[in-house]
Amino acid sequence: MTNSFLTREGYQKLQDELDYLRTQKREEIANRLHEAMEGGELIENAEYEAAKNEQAFVEGRIKELEMLLATAHIIDEQPSAGKVVQVGSSIVIQEEGSKEKEEYTIVGVAEADPTEGKISNESPLGRSLLNHKEGDVIQVDAPAGAFTVKLVKVG
Repeated sequence: MTNSFLTREGYQKLQDELDYLRTQKREEIANRLHEAMEGGELIENAEYEAAKNEQAFVEGRIKELEMLLATAHIIDEQPSAGKVVQVGSSIVIQEEGSKEKEEYTIVGVAEADPTEGKISNESPLGRSLLNHKEGDVIQVDAPAGAFTVKLVKVG
């Protein structure tokens, strides 16, 4: 597995999820399994099957989070001099032909959430913006077609 880029906030969020799954969620599932087994016949016990499936999902997610956090590269959210776009940069762009400006933060894949303005460094837009400076005009090759944006601000 390759290194994943995470902000300190993103790292903490995933660490909190891992802690919750290891403690509270595992205990909840163990209790559900125990109650289902006391119910008698396990062969046709839907609650037991549901709890076993959830247990498998939770254990898989725990392993995924452990790997992700073990290989995480924490990024500085306020990149240093040069005002060049990199993972952790906050940016403002304006699509060619539009008056609307859009604000994003470039983050690693594990932390990406476009609804919160966090775009992945591996997305078409994120990848296109990397290593550019304020004022640059960049062509973005996206699955829905190419478009051009102006990099208004890098912070």
